Amino acid sequence: MNWEQVRGNWDKMKGELKIQWSKLTDDDVARIEGERDKLVGRLQELYGITKEEAQRQVDEQDWSKG
Repeated sequence: MNWEQVRGNWDKMKGELKIQWSKLTDDDVARIEGERDKLVGRLQELYGITKEEAQRQVDEQDWSKG
């Protein structure tokens, strides 16, 4: 599933996000609003990882479960 599909199904994906990255709050998910760059940035902040690592995790996520 590409990111455009993720964004289009954002309401369905919210639960999957919080399962994969348990430090994300409801407020975080609401602020991200389906924007990949916002998700990457928030993962960097919460988990203390590099931008590249956050991007890798987002790219490797199985979005078909949403």
